[in-house]
Amino acid sequence: MKQLPKETPIRIVKKKVHGHGHHGGAWKVAYADFVTAMMALFIVLWIVGQSKQVKEYIANYFKDPGAFFENTKGGGAFEKQEMKVGERVTEEFLKRQEQQMKEMAENIMKEIAKSPSLALLSKQIKIELVKEGLRIELVEESQSFFFDVGTANLKPEATEMVSVIARELSTRPNRLVVEGHTDSRPYARKDGYTNFELSADRANSARRVMMRNGLNDGQVVEVRGYADSKLRNTADPYDVTNRRISILVKYEEQ
Repeated sequence: MKQLPKETPIRIVKKKVHGHGHHGGAWKVAYADFVTAMMALFIVLWIVGQSKQVKEYIANYFKDPGAFFENTKGGGAFEKQEMKVGERVTEEFLKRQEQQMKEMAENIMKEIAKSPSLALLSKQIKIELVKEGLRIELVEESQSFFFDVGTANLKPEATEMVSVIARELSTRPNRLVVEGHTDSRPYARKDGYTNFELSADRANSARRVMMRNGLNDGQVVEVRGYADSKLRNTADPYDVTNRRISILVKYEEQ
């Protein structure tokens, strides 16, 4: 008899799968958290060591990123921006400017006090520090000391006073703005001449006197005529003290 072939035995191979043990992937998460924390620490340390301007830029970015990029055109803190004078100057530079302005005001008042003819008019000079710099005002009182009524003609005493101021200002590099103001009394002629023209003409008269007394070419950058749009005494638009000439000594740019 023919022998039947033996059946091939079936072998079952079992592979052992080795897992990650009890750690799994948790260590990766912990390491990522550690790296993130270290990065945040380094960023904070970097910010602490930056200038005030850089800190302000970073703060503005986190307050409103959209507005930040719109205002800086995406340039960030390191791109040169056109800014106002008050934003460009540093705190230390501004303090030096203010001190120089105070010294300038003291020198002007000392020089005026030396002249007997100007001693009585010294109380009509108002000097104050403002946001843009130093404002020197020649303010009318009970009568017209500085200009003939309704004209832009400076009187002799006013001419002398403006000359004294000009000689002091000519020693400084600061740019100047000369402003004219009137009260609210209507001043109109058939040719259309109004308080605006009168205030501008008076400011320009003061400018010409200063130029003849040592002021540097180009030092006056603006001549403005405000009429009664910027009253000194808003409670009484007709008050004579609203009639005045202002000389604004602007802060230097850093």
